[in-house]
Amino acid sequence: MNLTAKRIAKLLKRPGRHLDAHGLVLQVINPNNASWLLRYQRDGRERWLGLGPLHTVGLADARVRAKAARLQLLDGIDPIQAKKDKKEAAKLAAARSITFREAAETYHRTHEGEWRSAKHSMQWIGSLRVYAYPVLGNMSVADISKGDVLRAIEPHWAGKTVTADRVRNRIESVLDWAIAREYRKDENPARWRGFLEHALPAPSKIAKPQNFAALDYRSLPEFMGELCRRDGIAARAMAFTILCAVRSGETCGAQWSEIDLKNRLWTIPGNRMKAGREHRVPLSPQVVALLQALPRERDNPFVFIGTRAGGLSHAALGRVLGRMGRSNITVHGMRSAFSTWAHERTKHGNNVIEISLAHAVGDKTSQAYQRGDLLAKRRQLMAAWTKFCTSAPKIKDKPKTEDSNVVSLRAVRR
Repeated sequence: MNLTAKRIAKLLKRPGRHLDAHGLVLQVINPNNASWLLRYQRDGRERWLGLGPLHTVGLADARVRAKAARLQLLDGIDPIQAKKDKKEAAKLAAARSITFREAAETYHRTHEGEWRSAKHSMQWIGSLRVYAYPVLGNMSVADISKGDVLRAIEPHWAGKTVTADRVRNRIESVLDWAIAREYRKDENPARWRGFLEHALPAPSKIAKPQNFAALDYRSLPEFMGELCRRDGIAARAMAFTILCAVRSGETCGAQWSEIDLKNRLWTIPGNRMKAGREHRVPLSPQVVALLQALPRERDNPFVFIGTRAGGLSHAALGRVLGRMGRSNITVHGMRSAFSTWAHERTKHGNNVIEISLAHAVGDKTSQAYQRGDLLAKRRQLMAAWTKFCTSAPKIKDKPKTEDSNVVSLRAVRR
C-alpha cells in the first residue's frame, strides 16, 4: 500500500498502523494523534523508530527521514541508538558549556586562599568585570578566540598598559582553568608568548616602569622631626611604617595579636604579605615605646585604630603627607629611602637588607636551603635605621596640629 494524501485522510478515521512502503508506517491513535514510524530489524529484534508527528512531518518528509535511517542501517548503524547518542552528546555539551563570566567567578571563588589580601581579591575580579565582561562575559569559554581577547584589551593597551596586561594575564588564568576542566579544547588565546606578542606591542616598550616617588634618605631625619611635631594616629602609623620599613597596608592591617612587645617582634602572617610568606619585623626600643603609647579600643584588635570601627585606612597615611605639604613623595617611597641608606651607609649585606624589605632573595633552590631570616642581623640594621631617622634635633615648641590623646613620637624617643 502506497499512501497518498487522500488515503491518509481516510486512515485517520481508522486507528491502527498503516504501511506506506519499505517499513514506513503511519500510526493513528485518533484523528488528533498520528505519527510516523519506521519498522526495522536489528540483531534479530524488531524495532520501531519514531520519525515525528503527522501534523509536523508530512508524507514527503517522513519518506526522506525513513530513507536516511535505512541508509544508517546499511552502514551498520542502529538509528535508534544513534538518536540516543546524539541526545546524550547534546546534554553533555550543554553541561560542559560555561560562559566566561561563570568561569571567572568560579575561578575567583575556588582560588580564594591564594589572594594576598581581601583588597587584592577584589581588584582581581573587579578588573575582569570592568574590562573583560563587556566583551567576553556572555561568551562560552569554548568559543573565545584571539580576536575576542584583543577586542577586550586592545582599546586599553596604549592608555592603560599595566592594567590591560594584568587583565590579559587574568583572562589567561581563567581560560587555563577552563582547559583543565575540559570546558575548552583549543589552546589559550590570551597567552602572550606565541600568541598575543605578535599582535600587540610589548608592555615594556610602551609603558616605562615608574618608581614610587621617594624622599632622599638624607632628608629623613628632618622629615621625621617634622612628623614628630604632629599628633594623631595617622602620624604615628606613618612613623611606625618608616621605622619598620614596611608597606602601608601591613601597618594599617597590624593587629595586637601579631605584636610581641616583650621580645620586640612583630610577626606579619603570610596572608597579609605581598609575597604570601610570613615576615618577622624586629622592633627597636623606640618603636616599642611608640606602640605602648597608642590608645586601645575595646573589642578592636587593630594596632592603629581608625575614625570608624576597625583599623586605619590606607589613605590616611597619604593624607598625612598632604597635610605636611609633601604630596610630591609617597609612603611606599620610604622603603626605597631605607634601601638606599642601608646600601650606602651601612656594611650590612644585600641579603640582610632585602629580607628586611620582605623581598625574595635568590632563586627557588637557594631559598629552599636558606631557611633562616637573619633576624639577629636585621635587628641590628633596624636599630641603626631608627637611630638615623630620629637623629634630628628635638624641637622645644611643638605646635598642636591635630587633636589626639596619643603622645608624640618625640616624647617616646630615647
